[in-house]
Amino acid sequence: MKLSASRETLLNPLQAVIGVVERRQTMPILANVLLVADKGRLSVTATDLEVELVAATDVDVDQPGEITVPGRKLLDIVKALDSGSNVTLALKGERITLQSARSRFNLSTLAAAEFPTVDDIQASAALTVNEAHMVWLLEKTQFAMAQQDVRYYLNGLLLETSDKGLRAVATDGHRLALADIEVLASDAAGKQVIVPRKGVIELQRLLNSDGELKLEFGDNHVRAQVGDIRFTSKLIDGRFPDYERVIPSQARNVMLADRESLRHALGRAAILSNEKYRGIRLEVKDSGVVIQAHNPDQEEAEEELEVQYSGDDIEIGFNVNYLLDSLAAVESAEVRLSLIDANSSCLVNDTTRDDVQYVVMPMRL
Repeated sequence: MKLSASRETLLNPLQAVIGVVERRQTMPILANVLLVADKGRLSVTATDLEVELVAATDVDVDQPGEITVPGRKLLDIVKALDSGSNVTLALKGERITLQSARSRFNLSTLAAAEFPTVDDIQASAALTVNEAHMVWLLEKTQFAMAQQDVRYYLNGLLLETSDKGLRAVATDGHRLALADIEVLASDAAGKQVIVPRKGVIELQRLLNSDGELKLEFGDNHVRAQVGDIRFTSKLIDGRFPDYERVIPSQARNVMLADRESLRHALGRAAILSNEKYRGIRLEVKDSGVVIQAHNPDQEEAEEELEVQYSGDDIEIGFNVNYLLDSLAAVESAEVRLSLIDANSSCLVNDTTRDDVQYVVMPMRL
């Protein structure tokens, strides 16, 4: 294998895929990227066995071939070269030589045949969405995913399809985020898949334009093509909980508040909350809401805020971080909090749209 290209031409695909290359690997080859050069194109593939990214670019190919090389080392070398410089990659035996001007580097390699790739996901369904809408969908929900929960099906994002829509739901068992967008075309109605956390984060990182995005679903994988980058992720094999059961319905106690004022008041009170449990208490009544926090050092914070409220007087506790995350995701100037009683979940809504909902479970204080 032998090819030449500008520094920038090599740098872009390496930067696009490097996010899935873990620094600590159980299999040495997973620290490598697969380089395949043929017919004037170079494809760079990285995987952690859960998420695979393939980025392609045009190069001058003198000798076609394929090999795997240490991903982060190759990226660091190319990044450190002078802007605009020309780079030559040539495979000689079990080493690959990178040459640029007076710089020369010899890197170890592993055989391309050993590199695990996902060529065909056997897609049985597909849908097309506006890419900007997909960015919005992920932004509004991904923060509620669990991290390393023993309930492995919570460590990801549920994508649920209908004839004209795509819904994303995330929950860690303490709070829930739900958002809906319209699809441009779909033959995947009635499908439910759980995309793992890392897959969601990598897809979110790739999306940036206002074009169209096609999502393909297989039994075990989801795939998307974003420009010159092909994204493939394994799906989590598990049954997502019945999320609709935890969304409060017909809550008769409704509070309307200025979103920024409420967010700042909660943020100030949180300074003196218990650092481990982050609990705050809300006393909601007709005259307004009182926010209280205290910690094991007997320190206390109290904030009073004028709100519009109709319903019974309620005292309820929450993890303040979960409330703040929900308020940060709401776009409207005013936010609506719907409460049933002191032991039931709180529904947080944007007052200008009904395609996004947040649920925060109460906590005992």
